[in-house]
Amino acid sequence: MKGPICGIVSIMTEQTRDRLPAIDDSCWFLTGPTASGKTSAALVLAERIGAEIISLDSMAIYRGMDIGTAKPSLEQRSQVVHHMIDILDPNESFSVAEYLARAHRIVDEIRQRGNKALFVGGTPMYLKVLLRGIFGGPAADWEFRQQVEEQIELHGKQALHRQLAMVDPVSAHKFHPNDIRRVTRALEVYHLTGEPISHQQQEFESQNKSNKKFVFQLSWPRDVLHQRIEKRVVAMFEAGLVREVQQLLESYQELGRTALQAVGYREVLEHLKGERDLDETMQQVVYHTRRFARRQETWFRGFPECQQVTMTNEMTPEEVVDTIIDLVE
Repeated sequence: MKGPICGIVSIMTEQTRDRLPAIDDSCWFLTGPTASGKTSAALVLAERIGAEIISLDSMAIYRGMDIGTAKPSLEQRSQVVHHMIDILDPNESFSVAEYLARAHRIVDEIRQRGNKALFVGGTPMYLKVLLRGIFGGPAADWEFRQQVEEQIELHGKQALHRQLAMVDPVSAHKFHPNDIRRVTRALEVYHLTGEPISHQQQEFESQNKSNKKFVFQLSWPRDVLHQRIEKRVVAMFEAGLVREVQQLLESYQELGRTALQAVGYREVLEHLKGERDLDETMQQVVYHTRRFARRQETWFRGFPECQQVTMTNEMTPEEVVDTIIDLVE
């Protein structure tokens, strides 16, 4: 790639585009915002329908991140077979496409055992690809990516983002100039296919609307959910969240980019660096968790498949599952 950054996008021959389909409509899903009671209800539901549980949590995949992710305990995992938990070290990255590919394989294995698959968790992007599938685009062009890195050194990240705005304004609006990975990928897809990745994703999603019948969302009044979140955060710190983060640092020196997205871990790391005291750290975790829960609920509203299960503090897990079964019948 020679010359100014405006020359980095050239149209090459069309390549095979990687499309991963949605999960089969016979699978069950139990989702909801953080602290909504998914784990306890899932154990009862799995036993009721004869299912194995597949985690729908982007942070439960990491070993050693137990307290801050409210990961199902070993005792709970002994009640029902669980999958997609503790499969990576926290300094490793894991993409949405990798999650979907593994999920397909696990569902096939569960079916071979004569059981149902029950996805449980609250990561919206994971839920989206399970319901809609994913457009992965062409394989990486490492030579192109190296050229982009060279141009960033010469012209800066803002120039790269302006180039994306010229060829794919929709993606440019979605991606911050500092998000080099996504900006580069969007330019790469245009470079390889001659089409904006945003158009290809929209076309793929419109052709893959879900007809799934077994998607259930636990829904709480906002004020009650906030109380539950605060109670959970306090319990996490009392259970040793700070020590857990210290042990992770001792074992891995640093957390990977994906693991650092987990609410609670970044705040505790900042506390350990002396940036705030423990009480303020707890308040920050409560605030960020509430904000994350609002984002989750916004995502869930975009999935018409989600059948809401209205929750109260008085409901037992068995009563929650009774409500879900009534919705099916």
